[in-house]
Amino acid sequence: MPLDLSTNYGGLLLRSPIVVGACPLTFNTQNRIAIENAGAGAVVLPSLLEEHIIAWKAKQGHALSSRDLNRIDPANPATHDAMAADVETYLSIVNRASVQSSIPVIASLNGETDGDWLDFAGELQAAGADAIELNVHHRPLCEYDAPRDVEDNVVNLARTLRASITVPLFVKLHREYTSVSHLARRLLSGVQGLVLYARDPHLDIVLDNCQLRSDWGLSQPSAISGTLAGLLSVYGSCPAISLAGGGGISGCEDLIKVLLAGADVGMVVSAVYREGPDIIRSMLAGLTMYMEQQQLRTLNELQAKRPLEFSSQEERRNCINGLSSQSAFEGYNASAPTIRGDRWGHPL
Repeated sequence: MPLDLSTNYGGLLLRSPIVVGACPLTFNTQNRIAIENAGAGAVVLPSLLEEHIIAWKAKQGHALSSRDLNRIDPANPATHDAMAADVETYLSIVNRASVQSSIPVIASLNGETDGDWLDFAGELQAAGADAIELNVHHRPLCEYDAPRDVEDNVVNLARTLRASITVPLFVKLHREYTSVSHLARRLLSGVQGLVLYARDPHLDIVLDNCQLRSDWGLSQPSAISGTLAGLLSVYGSCPAISLAGGGGISGCEDLIKVLLAGADVGMVVSAVYREGPDIIRSMLAGLTMYMEQQQLRTLNELQAKRPLEFSSQEERRNCINGLSSQSAFEGYNASAPTIRGDRWGHPL
């Protein structure tokens, strides 16, 4: 009996637990075909922006608020470099992808305010999207009265969008919430799944001119430690919600770890950029080999082996060991010069 790598991601039955996340690659027909042939379970299209939809509504004769008018002001370049030039282009891409693909196609929306622009999700469903992924862009924290307001904004956005569609809704969360597990429980009644986590730019300071700079580089390989912690926490407190884990999945071991941590799928982007769609085949081959070694036939059986989180006492003990143990640093940077000091610890 062959292994069954199919998985249920928020109501979508996928043939494999690999989803290629929102990125420019998935906007291209040939790339999508190659990704599908490599064995991916689904693809997420790049985001359609809130600004695009406001501009489209203006052309349809809808009345706009002063804030909406500022959003589509010609001086605001927010949409100039977006993948889709306008709503019509995006809808045609969604329709073409859904017709050409035998795997689910997930459309993506990116915005920050609760408003009637979210109703446009119904148009994406009508164009053929099998699900909608909402990537919430948060305003600067100084514009909120309290930390709770940030989470309230996410819940309100999801509730408004949910009312306009019948296909699954996934919300892509960021890392900065006070409690992702608590937010997951609040979202449980309105969304079918969560993506942990949304990509954020790397912030840097240019020393030549003392200006800020944002870099959108690829995720570092195997940088999944933070994602594993988030998955374990959310799955442990809210096992009913479907999860996608991403951010540094570069090989089959990373994929297996996120599945064991609580994810139904691994969200892969950077690895495909580095190595092409064939990395999907390699990950699935590695997952198959691991399951055969563990005598597992389905992903449900793999999920049954998920470890529990550390208890509070174990977490405290691990923290103390890390702060006080010398063994973790033995042999590290052994070629560095030895620091010599007097009996009070002052360098000589």
